[in-house]
Amino acid sequence: MRLFTGIVFCSLVMGVTSESWHSFFKEALQGVGDMGRAYWDIMISNHQNSNRYLYARGNYDAAQRGPGGVWAAKLISRSRVYLQGLIDYYLFGNSSTVLEDSKSNEKAEEWGRSGKDPDSFRPDGLPKKY
Repeated sequence: MRLFTGIVFCSLVMGVTSESWHSFFKEALQGVGDMGRAYWDIMISNHQNSNRYLYARGNYDAAQRGPGGVWAAKLISRSRVYLQGLIDYYLFGNSSTVLEDSKSNEKAEEWGRSGKDPDSFRPDGLPKKY
């Protein structure tokens, strides 16, 4: 737990360069909200192949907030990948399809954080509200 706290603190300090702490934390909180909304949409959309689009959209929305949003998106995405990797390993073993799916999700997240349009991952038939 101490190691995790240390890593979070160090990445936070490195994320705050010339920005004021207040605006960085505000952007980070707004980015957490954007990521939470994207994960909520994943749970309720129940649409096949919509995960990549919604991951990209959540990271894109968070990154539009500024450096704090980018930091929050990276932290949440990396935590999700780590936890999902542990769960998948214990449930499915070293399945190549699980690894491929995880890599494509990471690609979509990086795409969104870089500021590129997440609509390139949008599946056909996904309702407009997403």
